[in-house]
Amino acid sequence: MILKGSQRGSGRELAVHLMRVDDNEHVRVHELRGFVAGDLAGAFQEVEAISRATKARQPLFSLSLNPPANADVPVALFEQTIDRIEQRLGLDGQPRAVVFHEKEGRRHAHCVWSRIDAETMTAKPLPFFKNRLMSVSRDLYIEQGWEMPRGIANPANRNPTNFSLAEWQQSKRLGLDPRWLKSTVQGCWAISDDRRSFDRSLKEHGLFLAKGDRRGFVVLDHNGAVHSLPRVLDQKTKGVRARLGKGEDLPGVADTRKEIGSAMTPAIRRHVEEARGRFVERSAKLARYKQEMTRLHRTARTGLDQKLDAEWREETRERAARLPKGLKGLWHRITGKYQQVRAENEAQARETRERQERERQALIKRQREQRAVLQEKFEELRKAQAARLLDLRKDIGRYLALSRGEEPNLGRTRGLSFELKLQR
Repeated sequence: MILKGSQRGSGRELAVHLMRVDDNEHVRVHELRGFVAGDLAGAFQEVEAISRATKARQPLFSLSLNPPANADVPVALFEQTIDRIEQRLGLDGQPRAVVFHEKEGRRHAHCVWSRIDAETMTAKPLPFFKNRLMSVSRDLYIEQGWEMPRGIANPANRNPTNFSLAEWQQSKRLGLDPRWLKSTVQGCWAISDDRRSFDRSLKEHGLFLAKGDRRGFVVLDHNGAVHSLPRVLDQKTKGVRARLGKGEDLPGVADTRKEIGSAMTPAIRRHVEEARGRFVERSAKLARYKQEMTRLHRTARTGLDQKLDAEWREETRERAARLPKGLKGLWHRITGKYQQVRAENEAQARETRERQERERQALIKRQREQRAVLQEKFEELRKAQAARLLDLRKDIGRYLALSRGEEPNLGRTRGLSFELKLQR
């Protein structure tokens, strides 16, 4: 289970984010502990109001818990993991909120604690929390028998296609997946030994090396968007310059964009737009299926919750009726029968809660299995689109070679896909 935590403020924004049903197919507030308010926004506002009496600017600690994609993780394991982390980080007994999300057929959880100690009116320190979360994560993979990601088993083997929040936000604006950008540029870097071979390898994939205004070496994609080369390579500028030199004779960004504009012929642009159009049309059809499935699943969950709530209220009335009042109740207390009936009621209440949780979990499992079938369709469509656009990108590289009077490289190349913003 991948665990990511951060200290933060802006409780109102966090509450809005956690309750978004447009970005998540299912959202359920599972627990609110230690708050007066009965909703997420009110709970986080309480924490921020208390924090004003302290110097804390980040009164909240937010944690996401992401199990493996195909793992069927019960609620109890999420709860046990949250309790374990709470003890490991020294947040025992602090007010907390737990929210479950489901998106693209995957279920994950968020837990948010208040860092404010009500007795000392100070923020709980969280030293080395990333290392401690990593330790808990490794233990979970071993205990549950899940396949451990390389980056968790050994940080030195971190996946080079991991990307930062800034890179992801940029990719959403540009319609370019940073995982493919990084893997392609790093692949070109690995097979090149100087600037000339690196530049040639990049252009075979429709990417362009240029001299940035302030960032030194940059890479431009087919849209003309600029990406810092050291950042994409996960290397320091000094190491990049050691292989490529100072790059003073490289074209600037403006000249490179002119080159890209002349290279992207109207015919190729038309082919790209046609591929995008077909992709959008097909993905929209799947998106309609997803929307209808989400509506039916939400209705089923709401109906089950209403049914279970009604059962709970009815059983609560029945349990209350078993406890006699008045003189009879006093006699039962004296004889010890009252305590016996009360213990039986509590045991029955626990059994009911466990049975109802099993019913909820069974429904969620069935719905996730149905959603997984639809998700496979999304993935198949995205892969097919990637293959089509990969061929188009190779055409860009061949056209560039022809425009310079060079023989096109018809060998097998690895490319970079773009515009795969599939509505899942």
